[in-house]
Amino acid sequence: MALAVVIGAGAGAGSIVFRWCITAFTRLFSGHSDYAAAPGAGNPHVTWLGPYFVLLAPVLGGLLYGPLVHRFAKEARGHGVPEVMLAVAQRGGRISPKVAVVKTLASALTIGSGGSVGREGPIVQIGSALGSTLGRIAKVTEGRMKLLVACGAAGGIAATFNAPLAGVFFAMELILGIFSTEAFGATVLASVTASVIGRAAFGDVAFLNLPAFHVDHLPQYGLFALLGIVAAVVGVGFARFLYLVEDACDWIWRGPEWLRPAVGGLALGLVLLALPEMYGVGYPVLEKATGGGYAVGFLLLLLAGKILATSLTIGIGGSGGVFAPSLFIGAMLGAAYGTGIHHLLPDTAGAVGAYALVGMGAVFAGASRAPITALVILFELTGEYTIILPLMLAIVLAAATSGLLSNDTIYTLKLHRRGIDLEGPARGAPIGAQHVGAVMEPLPSPLSASTPLTDAADLLSLSGHGALPVVDDAGHHLGVVTAQAVAEALAEQPETAPTQVGQLAELSTPVTENQSLAQALHVLLSAPGTGVPVLDPAHGMPIGWLTHQSALLAVHAATTPQTPSASAPS
Repeated sequence: MALAVVIGAGAGAGSIVFRWCITAFTRLFSGHSDYAAAPGAGNPHVTWLGPYFVLLAPVLGGLLYGPLVHRFAKEARGHGVPEVMLAVAQRGGRISPKVAVVKTLASALTIGSGGSVGREGPIVQIGSALGSTLGRIAKVTEGRMKLLVACGAAGGIAATFNAPLAGVFFAMELILGIFSTEAFGATVLASVTASVIGRAAFGDVAFLNLPAFHVDHLPQYGLFALLGIVAAVVGVGFARFLYLVEDACDWIWRGPEWLRPAVGGLALGLVLLALPEMYGVGYPVLEKATGGGYAVGFLLLLLAGKILATSLTIGIGGSGGVFAPSLFIGAMLGAAYGTGIHHLLPDTAGAVGAYALVGMGAVFAGASRAPITALVILFELTGEYTIILPLMLAIVLAAATSGLLSNDTIYTLKLHRRGIDLEGPARGAPIGAQHVGAVMEPLPSPLSASTPLTDAADLLSLSGHGALPVVDDAGHHLGVVTAQAVAEALAEQPETAPTQVGQLAELSTPVTENQSLAQALHVLLSAPGTGVPVLDPAHGMPIGWLTHQSALLAVHAATTPQTPSASAPS
C-alpha cells in the first residue's frame, strides 16, 4: 500500500512533466499552445511560411524523436499500452526505467510537432515503468511487481485526465485483466494520490468541457442502441486500418529506422496542410463537434481524417496513444449521426451532443473492448447521471458487436501481429507451447450421474485426485464433482440435500487435447481439486486428465537433455 502511494505520487508528477513538455514542444513547433484551437493559422515564429509550416513541423519532430527512440528504447515507439500488457502477462512486470524518460520526450515531440495521437498511452507506459523500477528497488515478488505496474498505469490515467475511477478500471480491465480486492485497493490508492497531485497542478476540472445532456424521449434509447452497433464497426475498422497503414509503411520504407519518422513526416505534413484540425490531440475540435459546431459532411471528413492521421503517425514510427483518437472518432461519428437523426426525427432525436458523447464511449469500447473503462471515463467527463443509461446501452452493444467482428482489440492486435499471445507462453519458455494431449494423464474412472453420494465419497477418497469427472448414461461429459462438494452435501439436512452425483456436477471452461498447455493452465489453476478433464474436441467426451504434476513433467521433459542409447551409432 505504501509503495502504491509512492507510485501514485510519481505518476502524478510524471503527468505534470509530460503535459508541460507537450505544451512546450507545441509552442516551439506551431507557435500556439494548442494549434487545433486555431487550425490554419500561421506560426508566429516563421510568419513568412504562413500555414505551410505544418509541412516541416512533423519532419523536424521526426529528426529529434526518431534517433532518440531507435538508440535508447525501441519499445517507446507506438502507442505503449500493448507493451505494458505484455510486460505484465509474460515478463513478470519488468519494464526498463529508461522507457519513462524516452517515452516522455518522444511522445511530447510527436504530439508537439503535429502527430495526431493521444497522451494516455505514453502516460500509462511512463507510470508503469516507474512502478516496475520501484518494485525492483524494493525487491518485491513477481505478483506484487505486476500490481505496482498497474498502479503506475492507474495513476498516470487519473492524473492526466482527472479521472481517478477510470484510472483504476483501466489498470484492472486492460493491464491486469483481473478484479480483486487487493488490486482494487492498491490501484485506488495510486489513483487518488496521482489525482490529488494532478488537481493541484491543473485544477479540479475535467480535461474536456462538455455541456450537460439529457434523454427526453424513450424512443431515443433505440437510436442510441443503433449508434452503439455502428460505433463498434467504426472502432474495429479503425484498429484494422491502423495496422494496415503500419504494414504499408513497413513495406515502403527501406532506409534506417531512425530516419523513418522524419521522411514519413512529409506525408503527415500533407495531411495536416489539407486538414489542420488533425494537429496534435485535437481536444478543441472534439469540444466544438459536441457543441454542434460542424456540418455533417465536415464531421465525416474529420472522422476519416483522424483515422488516417493517427494511423500515419503510428505507422511512420511516432509515439502516442490511441485512446484520445478513439474518443475523437467517436465524437465525430456520434455528432454526424445525431445531426442526421435530428433532421429525420426532429421531435424525438434530442440534443446532438448526447449522441457525440455516447459515440465517444462506444467507439473506444468497440476498439479496445474495455466497456467498464469506457463507461466510467465518459461518466467522469460529464458528471451527468442522466446520460448513464444510454451510455451503458451503447457501450455494451459496441463491445459485444466488436467481439463478433474480431477476436482482437486495438491493443492485442499489435501483439498478435508479432506472434505473441498474451494467454500463451512467453517465447523460449520451457512450458506452455505443448499440446494438452501430449502431457495429459489417463482419465480416472468417471462417476455416473446416478451414483449415490455415499458411494461417490468412497470413490473420491480412493482416487487421490479430490475431484472426478461425471458422465451421463451415454458417456457425455456433465462436469466435475469434488470431494468438498460431496462432503458438504452429506452434511446437509436429508430432506433438502442432493442424493446423486449428477446434481453436484459443475461444468468448467472446457479443456481439449489440441489446446495449448498455456491456455489450459488458466483453467487448471482456478479449478477445485488436483486436475481437470481433457475432452475430445470432436465429440466432447472426456479422454484424459490434466494435473499440476503432468504440467510439471512437461517442463522436466523439455529441460532434461536426451542421452543417446548404447546402440545408437556414433
